[in-house]
Amino acid sequence: MAKRDPNKIKNGSPVATVIIYVILMLLALICIYPVWYVIIISLSKPIVARTLDVYFLPKGLYFGSYKQLFKDQQMWICYGNTILYAGVCCIGMLITCAMAAYPLTSPHLVGRRFVVFFILIPMYFGGGLIPTFIWMTKLGMYNTRWAIIFPGIVSMWYIILVRTYFATIPEELRESARIDGANNFQILWNVYVPTSKPIMAVIAIYTIVAQWNSWYAASIYLVDQNLQPLQLYLRRKLILAQNAAQQQQSGGGQTSDMDEAMQQMILSADQLKYTMIVVATLPIMCIYPFLQKYFVKGVMVGSLKG
Repeated sequence: MAKRDPNKIKNGSPVATVIIYVILMLLALICIYPVWYVIIISLSKPIVARTLDVYFLPKGLYFGSYKQLFKDQQMWICYGNTILYAGVCCIGMLITCAMAAYPLTSPHLVGRRFVVFFILIPMYFGGGLIPTFIWMTKLGMYNTRWAIIFPGIVSMWYIILVRTYFATIPEELRESARIDGANNFQILWNVYVPTSKPIMAVIAIYTIVAQWNSWYAASIYLVDQNLQPLQLYLRRKLILAQNAAQQQQSGGGQTSDMDEAMQQMILSADQLKYTMIVVATLPIMCIYPFLQKYFVKGVMVGSLKG
């Protein structure tokens, strides 16, 4: 009789495997269905969107809300601003995090502990809105693109996260590169950055998502609508649509044409919310799959090491 190998991995029960797959499919459906629900409501007729009488497929294809957004030239200007802010802040954040984290991993840096402690302070304590507003005004960045870009390229938390990841890279790589004649910049960009793609991908997607969804800072520092991002435009568009519908409703309809126009405006304002969600989130949903393979690894390593 052959002796049983205690280290051999047992195959799972087929029934258990089916149950696991069913549970995973249900969890995936729970995560995907809300997104699909918003999409089909945005494509359904306004009356259906108002009553939410749709579940799996759109009822009566209606592209009026999309046409209302896409024909507005101001939306495309704000869309371009958001892409600019997200792209520049992403690149700037990666550069500042790498350049700040690299020296903090050197055992020969004098005062390294003090610098790390100094970096931790802004993570928990901030100056507040009024000092920041005064700072922006005194530096001449108020109502300029720099009011969004400059604060968006530095994050103390991301610096600590990248430093923690850099600390997992063997010090021998740095020493061998230095023996070959490489300086610190060459070691950083040719050794550390290529081996840190997971954490860089995490920082990149976090920065892009944060800038893409940001509107509060722009509402404070950007008065010129041609400089404002997409989210602020969508917020303003929705408020205007709702106010117009309320004014039309409070004014009372004296003719059937006015009543029909009022009803259509109210229905369009309700559906516009779902259309804005699709327009605002679709680019992020398209970008995420390309970075997902680095995402989990980068988060786990960056959070467990240290």
